[in-house]
Amino acid sequence: MADEMKIGAYICNGCGIGERLDSSQLEMTATRDGKAAVCQQHDFLCSEAGVKMIQDDIDNEGVNHVVLAACSRRAKTEAFNFDNVTLSRANLREGVIWVRPDEDDQRETTQEMADDYIRMACAESKYMKIPEASGQQSVNKNILIAGGGVAGMTAALEASKAGYPCTIVEKSGELGGATAKLYKKIPTSAPYADPEDNGVDAMVAAVEADSNITVCLNSTLTNTAGAPGRFAADISTESGSTETKDFGAIVQASGFTEYDANQLPEFAYGKNKDVVTQMELEALAKEADGGAIKRPSDGKEVQSVLFIQCAGQRSKKEGHLEHCSGYCCSASIKQAMYFKDQNADVDTTVLFSDLRTPGAGGENFYRSGQKKGVIFTKGIASEVVDGANPTVKFKDLILDEDVDLEVDMVVLATGMVPNAGQPSRAELTDQDNEDIAAEKAGEEKEIRIDVESILNLDYRQGKDVPHMDNGFADSHFICFPYETQRTGIYTAGPVRRPMDTQQAMDDAMGAAMKAIAAAENAGLGKAAHPRVADLSFPTFRAEGCTQCKRCTVECPFGAINETDDGYPEFNESRCRRCGTCMGACPVRVISFENYSIDTVGQQLKAVDIPDEFDEKPRILVLACENDAYPALDMAAQNKLEYSAFTRIIPVRCLGSVSLSWITDSMNSGYDGIILMGCPSGDDYQCHFVKGSLMAQERMSKVGDTLESLSLEKERVQTYEISITDIHKVPKIINEMVDTIEQIGMSPFKF
Repeated sequence: MADEMKIGAYICNGCGIGERLDSSQLEMTATRDGKAAVCQQHDFLCSEAGVKMIQDDIDNEGVNHVVLAACSRRAKTEAFNFDNVTLSRANLREGVIWVRPDEDDQRETTQEMADDYIRMACAESKYMKIPEASGQQSVNKNILIAGGGVAGMTAALEASKAGYPCTIVEKSGELGGATAKLYKKIPTSAPYADPEDNGVDAMVAAVEADSNITVCLNSTLTNTAGAPGRFAADISTESGSTETKDFGAIVQASGFTEYDANQLPEFAYGKNKDVVTQMELEALAKEADGGAIKRPSDGKEVQSVLFIQCAGQRSKKEGHLEHCSGYCCSASIKQAMYFKDQNADVDTTVLFSDLRTPGAGGENFYRSGQKKGVIFTKGIASEVVDGANPTVKFKDLILDEDVDLEVDMVVLATGMVPNAGQPSRAELTDQDNEDIAAEKAGEEKEIRIDVESILNLDYRQGKDVPHMDNGFADSHFICFPYETQRTGIYTAGPVRRPMDTQQAMDDAMGAAMKAIAAAENAGLGKAAHPRVADLSFPTFRAEGCTQCKRCTVECPFGAINETDDGYPEFNESRCRRCGTCMGACPVRVISFENYSIDTVGQQLKAVDIPDEFDEKPRILVLACENDAYPALDMAAQNKLEYSAFTRIIPVRCLGSVSLSWITDSMNSGYDGIILMGCPSGDDYQCHFVKGSLMAQERMSKVGDTLESLSLEKERVQTYEISITDIHKVPKIINEMVDTIEQIGMSPFKF
């Protein structure tokens, strides 16, 4: 039959593998235990000749399941790129010879490691299928951009240059957003000495002149349905008309709102007209247009002004912002220059506890302010006393004394509140539960601010992208900027994190690039970040499904709904291929073509388990492919040794780990199991957001199961691993071996 499975195993002797291992024995293991129909050796598989040898077998010998016994699956991916075959990797270089000493008394156990990895790769290959695109849609190049500020306009202009039509939906009647309200902006080019024109007029003109960009003013998104490649958005105007348009991807650049200074009564805001916010001062500066800035109360030219930094932010007081808004210190320096550039005799004081001027020219801009005579005072303001001239009471932290300073005007650096829309369904549910509990206890319900939705998503998980605790869209700023928990929707600018104008523009370029990639990949049936180009997507056996809905609830990306009959309904374009649904399923009916309960389960069963009298324990490591597995590879590159009794299986995400793998391992005679996933919590690094956290919750229940089997809890351990933990991972493995020596071999060994 044309589609009959034919495994071809290829053993590399390069990079020292042939010198350290018995390749003939590996070949015998592949053919005898792994049932490889074809098995060949080569001095350098990644060479042109080596790749050609494999390709010839694919073309002429009918090999459709390739097993490479060479370097890590993370290495030489471009060289080992074969079409229409499955590919399994036995990691002999980083996984065996680089972590074991080159000593005669270690050769036996080192060879055993290599033999097992051959068996494991062949076992995985047998249960892998060649994934095919679902064909749900064709490529849709249209990009929807929510927000017409500088971030939104930059995203549109950049996408248009790449040949992708864009539609900007702007709630107000004009483009420009918050930057359009600025008299000038923080400098973006050398020598970073003076404020620059805000540049909005030129950008608006460029957008209006671009035939590839459609602008919808006075408009909102009243419903957004679908998925990457086939989003359908209802764009409604103030007049009530609605137009539905299709898009391939979405960039949310909805900007920010200035923090409400009315929550700072101690600073006399709202009582004294001469206490203003930074944005209100920008309006006064625009009105003056290079002339003397006049204070609101009586139109007097300002002769003295004090800027209070971190007003209502970097504070855990109720109603305050815990985060630093990033741009405020530079903005105060810029605004102090408004006064100094018009009249050098104006007294300008910036009162700060910590001064931060991020960006390439931040330090130069600060020095320029000093040269112009701006006074920088380290202190903490406690009160602004209302009067004909406001008086600022503050503690001078340098002189350690209390100071009262009367000025013509006080400017509050109040910070950013992101326009991120409504909280996620989980957050709303938590709040509802708290309200119910408070009501039952006879307490007052917590006051909630109803936030207007930005995207109005037709997702069961909520109307907008989920938020972090500080209200910004959930997007890890180091590991995967722009990404959200809604596949194909990317955030840019201050809705994602605090930033200034230039940072927002740079941010928008990255988000536009991500949106383009998402639209293209979705049209081809390929996954988005981090498993870019993966064609596989989850399927399930309906006859085994118990309709428990765990897969629906635990999917981090809203990729699973339910049919009218209560069965899961997978949305291929929203799916990130993390496998969290597979790990959640208690009856093992969810799988991917190239990743399933069997592709991992058969690997762990393929390992040769010595009996207890051999005194050779077996430690199984299930390592996340995004952080833990790279950390193990880098440990190997640094020649950090760990036990030869270890067998490592990379998994897509710790959230994909099925409890069946744990029970099967214990029953098979493994002595210990280590799970290595990404760090969780507020500064999570899990590429699939919640996978690592959910795995830890599941594993917390394993201890009771082990005890019921008269097994020690120490036999299964879960660790959070960053990609930089190259010294930590060998230590964890070796400590587990020490633990097994203390508590003894598994009683389940055959």
